[in-house]
Amino acid sequence: MPGPGRQVKTANPTLSKTERNESLKRLVGYLAVKKLKVGTMLASGMVSVFLMVLGPKIMGQGTNVLFAGLLGKMLAASGIPKGTPSSQVVTMLNKAGKGDIAQMVTSMNVKVGEGIDWNWFAIILVITGAIYLVSIVLRLVQNFIMTRVVSDTVYRMRQEIEDKLNSLPLNYFDRVPRGEVMSRTTNDVDNISQTLQQVLGELLFSTFMIIGVFIMMLTISPLMTLIAFIVIPIMALVSVFILKKAQPNFTKQWARTGNLNSNVEEMFSGHLVVRAYGQQANAEKTFEGHNMGLYEVSRKAQSFSGLIQPSTGFFGNLIFVLVAVVGGVRVLNGSMTLGDLQAFTQYSRQASQPLGQVASMSTILQSSLASAKRVFEFLDEPEEIADTTTPEHIPTNAEGRIAGHVSFDHVAFSYDPKEPLITDLSIQAEPGQTVAIVGPTGAGKTTLVNLLMRFYEIQGGEISIDGVNTKDMTRQELRAHFGMVLQDTWLFDGTIRENLFYGVHEGKQVDEAKMIEAAKATHVDEFVRRLPKGYDTLMNEDSSELSQGERQLITICRAFLSDPDILILDEATSSVDTRTEMLVQQAMNALRKNRTSFVIAHRLSTIRDADLILVVNHGSVVEQGNHDQLLAANGAYAKLYNSQFSGAAEEA
Repeated sequence: MPGPGRQVKTANPTLSKTERNESLKRLVGYLAVKKLKVGTMLASGMVSVFLMVLGPKIMGQGTNVLFAGLLGKMLAASGIPKGTPSSQVVTMLNKAGKGDIAQMVTSMNVKVGEGIDWNWFAIILVITGAIYLVSIVLRLVQNFIMTRVVSDTVYRMRQEIEDKLNSLPLNYFDRVPRGEVMSRTTNDVDNISQTLQQVLGELLFSTFMIIGVFIMMLTISPLMTLIAFIVIPIMALVSVFILKKAQPNFTKQWARTGNLNSNVEEMFSGHLVVRAYGQQANAEKTFEGHNMGLYEVSRKAQSFSGLIQPSTGFFGNLIFVLVAVVGGVRVLNGSMTLGDLQAFTQYSRQASQPLGQVASMSTILQSSLASAKRVFEFLDEPEEIADTTTPEHIPTNAEGRIAGHVSFDHVAFSYDPKEPLITDLSIQAEPGQTVAIVGPTGAGKTTLVNLLMRFYEIQGGEISIDGVNTKDMTRQELRAHFGMVLQDTWLFDGTIRENLFYGVHEGKQVDEAKMIEAAKATHVDEFVRRLPKGYDTLMNEDSSELSQGERQLITICRAFLSDPDILILDEATSSVDTRTEMLVQQAMNALRKNRTSFVIAHRLSTIRDADLILVVNHGSVVEQGNHDQLLAANGAYAKLYNSQFSGAAEEA
């Protein structure tokens, strides 16, 4: 387990302008894959907005009809004869000193004495209702397509993450905590998904609305449009200032979320060690540090983003007041109709509201871009060296099996170029041999197996199987010839039967009878039969129904069923009791029969019958031979062996 309180190294917590633009560009690239859907979504949005902004203009005409009808009745009541032409009415009003009313009559189609034209007013209402109805339907179409586009985008992103996980070299997982990987591949992707669902449709709608409203306002009164939009730059400057304050905190928020997840993951996986050493207080203190750090940046991010709506609301109200005052004066002097003023005030509201929404959504988008950067950093990590496009194949016999001759020829390898581990290693494992690898902790025993499986790439020399260089094969074909039993047992959520069949490669036929036969050979059948549901018993990685030894027997049976050509046993008996070790050892002996096997062991009593024993230290083979030969040589192996059976401390 990593040390409690380990600090996770994360990327620069602030996003530069270039990084924001790059992340946004890549996100748009994901969305643009569905060109037809995106095009339909944009078209639906634009037409919906066009109809939406057309509504107030038409409703303004309805207001003019009502006002003109009322004004016509008022004029008739004042003594002006019914049907008097508008030009004469204006002249009469001016002579009577009612110039303001005369200017209103000039700007409207007033018919003295006829009243309100209810038929025309009803037509206007029907047209307006139809326009808004079609606009709503198109908006629903836009949102439906947008949801599909976002879902497809996130689905594709998760697929790429899964592919990336399968193609990353093991050294990535050696240096990056699991909690950080989980945070980037789950929390950050969820944040992107939720943000796109929440923002994309509204952002497009608000942007189109601002453009449409601006055009309609110009058609009514360029002067009042200029007055209204004097406030807009001030609103924009205030919003940009708030965004600049909020953005770094959103980026830090997701970086510190990764830190917190890493801490929780390692404390959870190592909670027994934490309790055994009485480190609960330190663990809580470390968690509190991560939690408080996340709290501080989250509070700042949300506090700044929360200022957007009030500030834009204030400027929106200011625009409304200016429009109402200036527009009222223009209506009185006859340079604007009452209906146009009504429409213009609606447009001023429609302009300020989406501007506030765009500013508010920009803060949410900052959070998404921060998560996107972390996901893209993960997707941009260097992958394993690509497999050869012209792979070679290991020769097989009539039964489809390989001989299993393994050769390490002057192999060189190091995890860190500055610290060489293996410099010149040569090993020969003959077909059917059991090769045991022993040595002190950190000597490089597991490294040899990792190199054989191409979990890591060698820097020099050659590893071959039956004369074929492993680099000239695909990793999948290479690993298909191997079966592994590790010290740490891994059982996934599922039945015992599903766990047993997990190692069976495609193309191999293994029926229930063969499974039972393998289970009996590896002593699995006898304890599975005692379970209420037998092989259909559901279990998971931490199943309490089985002991550690029984779980290990299941992993051995899984390897047995896979019927590998070459077997690797890495400390398979190190964590079981003596009685279970005997059962495990019998199972492994059955498994090793007629196949090349590599056994890594600390308990030297388990490998005394090995055909070849390699004593490894500092990445080099210091001795090799069988058990009797190495004891007779009285070297490193003899010291290790005697120390175990004399009760003395093991010498490294």
